[in-house]
Amino acid sequence: MTRTISLLGATGSIGASTLDLIRHNRADWQVEALTANCSASALAQLAREFDARIAVVGDESCLPELRAALEGTDIEAAGGSAALCEAAARPVDMTVAAIVGCAGLAPTMAAVEAGGTIALANKEALVSAGDILKSAIERAGASLLPTDSEHNAIFQCLAGNKVREVRRIILTASGGPFRTLSADQLKSVTREQALKHPNWDMGAKITIDSATMMNKGLEFIEAHHLFPVGLENIDILVHPQSIIHSMVEYRDRSVLAQLGPSDMRVPIASCLAYPERMETPLTPLDLAMIGELTFEAPNEELFPATRIAREAIEAGGAAPAVLNAANEIAVEAFLNERIGFTRITAVAESVLARYMPSQPATMEDVLAIDAEARDHARAVLEIPTLV
Repeated sequence: MTRTISLLGATGSIGASTLDLIRHNRADWQVEALTANCSASALAQLAREFDARIAVVGDESCLPELRAALEGTDIEAAGGSAALCEAAARPVDMTVAAIVGCAGLAPTMAAVEAGGTIALANKEALVSAGDILKSAIERAGASLLPTDSEHNAIFQCLAGNKVREVRRIILTASGGPFRTLSADQLKSVTREQALKHPNWDMGAKITIDSATMMNKGLEFIEAHHLFPVGLENIDILVHPQSIIHSMVEYRDRSVLAQLGPSDMRVPIASCLAYPERMETPLTPLDLAMIGELTFEAPNEELFPATRIAREAIEAGGAAPAVLNAANEIAVEAFLNERIGFTRITAVAESVLARYMPSQPATMEDVLAIDAEARDHARAVLEIPTLV
């Protein structure tokens, strides 16, 4: 039976992986909505290929280009933040929420409030607004499927078991490209070096987060919201090969692990087919060729991001939203070569120490805190506040 799907963030790396799976299972899916921030030409090309009903650009200034690129088709074109939310709220069998950053918060909430099934690839939704999002899911009767490789691995390892049987969740981390460097060597890391992840092909922001280990810190916060086992029962373990994507230890000391290629099409396929399985075009995992799997404890002296994230979720309230916003600004500054690599997490920690608003009660509160935290981060970096 053909299922309907909307993809929020169609031109990013998660979007590309999702559409590749749909391309290989074309008869199973009818694409309702595709969105992008701008990338009008690329978005129009995808909308044409997959016969989408609507294509939306978040940046309304890109709408004329999108309309021109879709001329002669029956595909609706729209632009702006309100249009993104309207597209996200369309009734479909599944919405893949893959817009990077806080720009994805409102569309993700719109999809949740429509009461559908959301394959969540937007970290910020749970990191910055976890309690608010979970309450909305419960009210709307929506379903949430984790798409991050680590959380999807945990989801798979929990299948058929109860959370109360879990003793510990183990989030694995590659350690990034710099885990063997010294403190002095980290100071001279370049943008180009940081963008070369040893295992994964990802967007720039998440690649830098992986290099600083902030990605794992944010995933720690996500895991806390997705799997209520208690913060003290979530551990991080460095696993450089990125073959085991996470593990669950049960109270009888059995440990279940999910293994697979370092390719986001694996967890995305798990979500698209859930509760069944689907064929993928991936090469089978060859453990004999891989040879060995190794593990080590994270080094929080050199990579303090996991400690900072843990302290943020322990503090609760607005702290995770502040951390996420400050980190985004710091990563952007590093990518623009305004600061050195080691200052990224230092800036985030500095903003957390300076700015702690009251707990957000609504998504509007979260967005206001996010904007203020970004201004605080720019002040720390001595970057003029955007008007």
